[in-house]
Amino acid sequence: MPTPPQPVADLLAALERALRALGVRWFLFGAQAAVLYGAARLSADVDVTVDLGVRSLSDIAAALAAEFEPRVTDPVQFGTETHVMPYVHRASRMPLDVVIAGPGLEEQFFAGAHVQIVGDVRVPVVSAEDLVAMKILAGRPTDLEDATAVVRTRRAQIDVERIRGTLRALEAALARRDLLVVFDGMVR
Repeated sequence: MPTPPQPVADLLAALERALRALGVRWFLFGAQAAVLYGAARLSADVDVTVDLGVRSLSDIAAALAAEFEPRVTDPVQFGTETHVMPYVHRASRMPLDVVIAGPGLEEQFFAGAHVQIVGDVRVPVVSAEDLVAMKILAGRPTDLEDATAVVRTRRAQIDVERIRGTLRALEAALARRDLLVVFDGMVR
């Protein structure tokens, strides 16, 4: 299985230490997860989702302060407004977006996440199926390329019906009718 470049592994090691100390659930998604599933892509950022549980945005900011600098003046206020806390890893200078989990499908994403070893760190990674659904929902050309690469490289292992079920739920929740069509095109 492909591995991300060393700066990504270094960032994930620092992040894992900080979030483990807080005792919060999290998972890797986005381009770096796509790379782990076989997408041939370079990306200069890392995306994770964090479930605060009993913790606060201030707790996250404090935990990250040792090895990450905020990319906005007030990451707690920004996170309150957008549900994203943007940082940069001091050592590697790689951007990190910490997405704050909400209710709904993200519980499914947490349940499906599994641990992969990146460098020497145990990293929870969103499932290939959920990553494909996320990428199709995002809909940008690079996201669709990532989703297609994951479907192609993992076709024998991927649960196509799980992806279809997630996309149907997203279409119903968002009053859309285009997500399944995109996926079915990828599968063909």
